[in-house]
Amino acid sequence: MRLGPLAIRTRLTLWYSAVLFSILVVVGALSYSVLRWSLMQDLDASLLTVAQIIHDTSAAAEAENEDDTEAMLRELLGRDFYDKFFQLLDPDGHRRLRRPVPRDHPLPLSKEARANARRGVRTFETVMLRSGEPVRLLTVPVVRQGRMASIVQVGMPLERSESALRRYRDTIVVLIPLAVALAAIGGALIARAALRPVDEMAATARRITAEHLNQRISLTGTGDELDRLAQTLNSMLARLDEAFAEMRRFAADAAHELRTPLTALKGGIEVALRAARSPEEYRGVLGSSLEEVDRLIRVAEDLLLLSRAVAGLETSRSRVELEPLVLEVLEVATRLAQGTGVHVQLGDIVPAVVLGDARALTRAARNLVENAIKYTPAGGKVELSLRTAEGHALLAVQDSGIGIAPADAERIFEPFVRLDAARARETGGSGLGLAIARSIVEAHGGTLAVESEPGAGSRFTIRLLTL
Repeated sequence: MRLGPLAIRTRLTLWYSAVLFSILVVVGALSYSVLRWSLMQDLDASLLTVAQIIHDTSAAAEAENEDDTEAMLRELLGRDFYDKFFQLLDPDGHRRLRRPVPRDHPLPLSKEARANARRGVRTFETVMLRSGEPVRLLTVPVVRQGRMASIVQVGMPLERSESALRRYRDTIVVLIPLAVALAAIGGALIARAALRPVDEMAATARRITAEHLNQRISLTGTGDELDRLAQTLNSMLARLDEAFAEMRRFAADAAHELRTPLTALKGGIEVALRAARSPEEYRGVLGSSLEEVDRLIRVAEDLLLLSRAVAGLETSRSRVELEPLVLEVLEVATRLAQGTGVHVQLGDIVPAVVLGDARALTRAARNLVENAIKYTPAGGKVELSLRTAEGHALLAVQDSGIGIAPADAERIFEPFVRLDAARARETGGSGLGLAIARSIVEAHGGTLAVESEPGAGSRFTIRLLTL
C-alpha cells in the first residue's frame, strides 16, 4: 500500500525531531566523555596525593613493617585511604611492601611503567587484576641521591567510577528519547498553529470562483512570510479579476459588433420578403446585405488576428526589410485617402532590418495609417517615417487629426474602444485596429506608443529591435 505525501506540519515535526535527536545524542556523548575525563582527573589527583605521601614516608616503609606503615598512612589520609591500596617495589621490581585488594593479586608493573620509572617519570594507566577487576594505577619512582631507590605504586578500583558512568549513560538513554518525544509533540502543536493561516488561505481560495474573484485573503498584519504570501495571492486574484472582467467586456463588445450587422442583414431580408419586389430592389437588398456580410467577415478576421497576436504569433520569423514595407503601406494609404481630402506623404526614411513576420508587421502599420486617415479631417495630412536610434527601428505615423485626450491615451488600445469623437464619425469602424496593431508589435518584442493632444493630431510610433 503506497502512502500519500506527508503534510508540511508532519515533515516539519519529523525534521525538527531528527535534528533535536542528533543534537542531544552529540551533547550526551560529549557530556559523557567530559564526565569520564573529569572522574579520571579527580581519581588521578587522589592517587598522586597518596603516592606523594608514600614517597615522603618511604623511609619508614623500607622497614617493611606493613602494619605500621599502613596505620601511619591511614592516620595521614583518613577516609581517602580506605578505597586505595599501594605497593612498594625495589628498583628491580621486587615487592617490598604492599596493600593490594585482594591481597593475593599484586599490582602489575608494566614494561612501560618500569621504563618510565627508570627515567624518573610517573605513569598513569588502567590495568586489570587477575580477578578481572579494573584498577587505575599510578607508578612513581623514588629517587635519592640521583638514583632510583624504589618504586611506589598506588591503585584504586574503578568500580565506583564505572558505576557512576553507567548510571549516567542509562539516564541519557532514557531521557533523550523522552525529550525528543515531548519536543515532537510541542513541535507538532507549534507547526499546526504556525500553518493555520495557510489552511485558512486554502479554504478562502477554494471558495473563490470565477464569479467571486472580488474576494480577498485576509492579512494578519504581522508582515511576516505568510502575510507576504497572502499579499501575493491577493495580487494574483486582482489580476485574474481584471482579466475575467476584460474577457467579459470583450465578449459583450464582440457580440454587440456582430449583432449590429446581423440585425441589419436580417431586417433587410425580412423587408424584401414581405412583398414582391422588382429586380432592381432585390439587387439593392442583396448589395446592402453583401456589405453587412463583408463587415461581419472583417470583424471575424480581426477577432481571429487579435486572438492570435495576443497568444503570440506562431509563424516563422525571418529578416524583414522595413523600408519596402513602409513604401507598401504608403501606397495602400494613398488609395485609402482618395476622396477624403487627406494628404498622405512620406517623411524621413532609412534602411532598417528586424526579425519578424512581414505580413503581420504590414498589418500593424496599415492599421495605424487607416486609423490616422479616419480621424483626420479634410485638408489634413498623414505622414509615415522610418528612422533608427540606439539599436531600434522607429516606424512613426503622424497625423493632424482630432487628437486624443491624455486620459484616453491607453484606452484606445483596448479592443472595441472608440472614443466619443470617433463614434460620431461615419467611419468609426469596429475599434479593433489599434488593439491588433499593439498586440502584433508586442508579439515581436516591441512597443507601440502614442503622443497626442486634443485638436493637435497624434503620433503613433512602433519601436522594434534591429538586427
